[in-house]
Amino acid sequence: MSDGLVTVSYIGATILFILALGGLSNQESARRGNLYGMIGMAIAVLATILSDTVTSYVIVIMAMGIGGGIGYYLAKKVEMTQMPELVAILHSLVGMAAVFVGYANFMDPAASFEGVEKSIHEMEIYVGILIGAITFSGSVIAFGKLSGKISGTPVLLPGRHWLNLGLLLVTIWLGSWFLDAALEGGGTFPLILMTIIALAFGVHMVMAIGGADMPVVVSMLNSYSGWAASATGFMLSNDLLIVTGALVGSSGAILSFIMCRAMNRKFIAVIAGGFGTDSSSSGGGAAMEYAGEVTSIDPDETAELLDAAKEVMFIPGYGMAVAQAQHTVNDITKVLRAKGVNVRFGIHPVAGRMPGHMNVLLAEAKVPYDIVYEMDEINDDFPKIDVTMVVGANDIVNPSAMEDPNSPIAGMPVLECWKGTNTIVLKRSMASGYAGVDNPLFIKDNTDMLFGDAKDTLEAVLKHLNK
Repeated sequence: MSDGLVTVSYIGATILFILALGGLSNQESARRGNLYGMIGMAIAVLATILSDTVTSYVIVIMAMGIGGGIGYYLAKKVEMTQMPELVAILHSLVGMAAVFVGYANFMDPAASFEGVEKSIHEMEIYVGILIGAITFSGSVIAFGKLSGKISGTPVLLPGRHWLNLGLLLVTIWLGSWFLDAALEGGGTFPLILMTIIALAFGVHMVMAIGGADMPVVVSMLNSYSGWAASATGFMLSNDLLIVTGALVGSSGAILSFIMCRAMNRKFIAVIAGGFGTDSSSSGGGAAMEYAGEVTSIDPDETAELLDAAKEVMFIPGYGMAVAQAQHTVNDITKVLRAKGVNVRFGIHPVAGRMPGHMNVLLAEAKVPYDIVYEMDEINDDFPKIDVTMVVGANDIVNPSAMEDPNSPIAGMPVLECWKGTNTIVLKRSMASGYAGVDNPLFIKDNTDMLFGDAKDTLEAVLKHLNK
């Protein structure tokens, strides 16, 4: 395939990737956006394989077969509850690829750059490996936290901010050393040393972030993986990688900003330490202590309240994903809507453990898009809601975010369900949420707890509603 045809194919793929991002910004067009992305990637891969840069088709076909097989296996095996950790570990692969490509470029005997061009190329290698190594190790730790293999509690080393600053300064110094040495035909030692430091920094950075900030971490690592891919594109002089990496990097950065704003957090504060640390508390004093009695309710009583309601709101959380209760929730929604009840869903931007997690679960259960609302669209309506069903959510409905200036989540916008007539919280136990913060919602006078596995209890509610 001629260079011109490859370039045209890359431009077409880029346009499709942009259309894919546009489609994914809305639930109704998300399926179409995915299709655009798949077609764009197919064009990009075919154009690359058929270009003059590929000379060993056997290795390429083997690699694609192995990678495709693994991808197909994961797609069939991974549950929706495991999507956050799957996304995190896939980000690590992008980082690893950037590191390997960087070293391959550095050791390439066929490279013939001279003067300023060589200096630029060597810095591309250095920056690409740096970003890739941080992305790889940080994503592995994020995978461990999201999968429960590593505790979500922040690990805060003494003087961690000074340590981060020191690592940054050492990395800059090593970059200068590497550039000088690379121009003379060396530079292996400072490059390896920087890689080790970058890997350690990725581990330290994510280990210091608390569980409740993990949606931001996933988005942040998504951005890092994009920049790593873009750096790889510069190393390989591949325009498509540069553009698509920049698209992923910038969109991930924007999403991280949106996530932080939804949590009343600053990005630097997230990196410095997660919810539950002293540094993240707004007021600096001790958090308020709440006293009161928890009242429980059974499925039959819950069904009676829903049957008598005119306005019902569902607030899904990670517990719904764990219980795989989204399909039962949709069945209840159908029954209530058939009886003339106005049923809606309120989605917090950081519900679940990755951006859009709850929206995907509801779409999988075929909940109508037009009754699913974002927090800002629905929060003012809670005083008119007869029954709010909180299905496995915790931190996103915590009143202490508004009532306690010393709470670790103080100032975080939450779904104000306690302003409705009745709130029913579905939980397995009284354990605190992923942020490790107690929730006074559970002891409010108009709140009842429906204990047990969400799928089992909701199926019992559905059975009573169908009588």
